[in-house]
Amino acid sequence: QVQLVESGGGLVQPGGSLRLSCAASGSIFRSSSMGWYRQAPGKQRELVAIISSGGSTNYADSVKGRFAISRDNAKNTVFLQMNNLKPEDTAVYYCTARSLFWGQGTQVTVSS
Repeated sequence: QVQLVESGGGLVQPGGSLRLSCAASGSIFRSSSMGWYRQAPGKQRELVAIISSGGSTNYADSVKGRFAISRDNAKNTVFLQMNNLKPEDTAVYYCTARSLFWGQGTQVTVSS
């Protein structure tokens, strides 16, 4: 059983930054690709960023150059550094392991 707990969401002004964290329990973290998805009201859940077990990364075009995903295998934690946030980044952000296990989500709101 894998449990994922996200933290770090909140309200931020346009142009601001937030850092999301996702702490994972269980023994599969080091061998798992980890990702962040988001879902805005009335929209489908979409991929934001993914990082492989080896550290390779991939990003949605809409966040390239602004967001950075990283992982700390010693702490079983994956991070999403979000810079230059825009109102269209407002969504619930979900952490996933292998696209099989999901966290409960954390709200990110970008508004002045």
